[in-house]
Amino acid sequence: MTPTFTITARDPASRARAGIVRTPHGTVQTPVFMPVGTRATVKALSPHELREHGAEILLGNTYHLYLQPGHELIARRGGLHRFMSWDGPILTDSGGFQVFSLVYGGIADEVKGRRPQHPTRLTDMVKVTENAVLFKSYLDGSRHVFTPERSIQVQHGLGADIILCFDELPPFRAGYDYTSASLERTHRWAARCLAAHQARDPSALPNPGQLLFGIVHGGVFPDLRRASAEHIGAMGFDGLCIGGSLGGDKAQMYEVVAMTVPHLPDGLARHLLGVGDVDDLLEGVARGIDMFDCVSPTRLGRHGAALVRDQARRWRVNLQNAALREDDGPLQAGCECYCCRNFSRAYIHHLYRAKELLGVRLVSLHNVAFLLALMAEVRAALAAGSFGALYEAWLGKPLTADA
Repeated sequence: MTPTFTITARDPASRARAGIVRTPHGTVQTPVFMPVGTRATVKALSPHELREHGAEILLGNTYHLYLQPGHELIARRGGLHRFMSWDGPILTDSGGFQVFSLVYGGIADEVKGRRPQHPTRLTDMVKVTENAVLFKSYLDGSRHVFTPERSIQVQHGLGADIILCFDELPPFRAGYDYTSASLERTHRWAARCLAAHQARDPSALPNPGQLLFGIVHGGVFPDLRRASAEHIGAMGFDGLCIGGSLGGDKAQMYEVVAMTVPHLPDGLARHLLGVGDVDDLLEGVARGIDMFDCVSPTRLGRHGAALVRDQARRWRVNLQNAALREDDGPLQAGCECYCCRNFSRAYIHHLYRAKELLGVRLVSLHNVAFLLALMAEVRAALAAGSFGALYEAWLGKPLTADA
């Protein structure tokens, strides 16, 4: 049997590596950034534009697609690939993050004295039992139940190439005891997901060769992270994700990654869930991460911010800044995206000031292309043995063994 992941290069000074993930819809070169198509679309961008600018794999969201238009409808139309006209690999998450993050977001609003986004009482929004998670739809308040088996069934219907186990997401400030109990439940759910996936009838699915990734939890606690990495890593998954609470800031997130990766099997692809800032990508690669995803490039585009490489390492520019009104340069010098090859900062500034939708489209495309180009540069540096120089050039500090 051909392995799903092959390592093609390693950096001798860090845990960084390059590789290839094999899926039913083609190979993915790693390290890779995955644009997020939450509802079967990367906001404002067409599949053709994404492919033209270097995207190899997209991420879809099980929770949102389950609620609208429904996985049964998508399955009847041949799965996500045909439905959204994307012929490359797709990864879907399990839906667990959205189920839990929506209620925790509401709790955070309440704690800060803001009115929660959702009108229902927070305690009614989600209930966790050993068997399932019961939740209300954010669309219409209807009640739904996700079990590990149900999440896998929904993802089978969606037909992505890589699907994820259903897991519990404890809040960031959960203590050791709760995180430990949640971890054990997530491990039990992982076994149920694996059994449900292995029991599938391939002939009845739009994509019978789907890969299943397990998810490592443990919060910010080193012993729990190690226990989860060793447990999930030994279960026979096709790849692994680092999920759960990643800490309260970037420094703590890097610590969580560093305490987890050494205990993961070397021969499986590693996906750091929901991470996509420039510095986070480079720091993650240095610590041994292969796959990343984040909604930030298109979200920044909708809010008038473009990703750039500047000496201050802020990584973004506010396009409504009056200083850009007569700036004839591109968003990023040397960028080969469609936006930078054809339009000036002055024009983009005008589009945002005039509230023209083209501005959002162009900047979203640039932001996605910027991160895809960065990861291509990282892969080339790993192949050439110069990742340390690239890391220092971007982040302004030398690469060390613990990054």
